[in-house]
Amino acid sequence: MAHANKKRSFGRTHDQKVALMKSLLRSLVIHERISTTDAKARELRPMIEKMVTRAKTDTVANRRLIASRIGDADAVKKLFTAIGPRYKGRAGGYTRIVKRPTGPTGRKMAYIAFVD
Repeated sequence: MAHANKKRSFGRTHDQKVALMKSLLRSLVIHERISTTDAKARELRPMIEKMVTRAKTDTVANRRLIASRIGDADAVKKLFTAIGPRYKGRAGGYTRIVKRPTGPTGRKMAYIAFVD
C-alpha cells in the first residue's frame, strides 16, 4: 500500500529514480543551474536544500554523508568550498525554481538554480 507516500516515482523503479536524483544533484552542484521538468525540480529541491545546510559546517561526517548521496568527489568539494560558505548567514531557501515554456513533448519545464 502507498499510504502517505507523496514522493514521485517518474514511472521508474526505485534504483532508477535514485540514480536520476543523484545525477540531477551532481549536475546542479557543478553547473549551479539546470533545466529539467517541473516535477523533477520540485522533487530535487528538498534534497539539495538539506545538502547545502550540511555543507555550511565542514566536518568529516558531513562530507562523508554528502559524498554517499552525490557520489562525485568534485561535486562534494565544490559544495563545501564554494556553495556552503556562500550561504553561511542564510537560514534556508537556497534554490529557486523558475518555470519555462513547455517542451516539445508537452511536459512542463523549469530551471532550478541557486539563489544569489
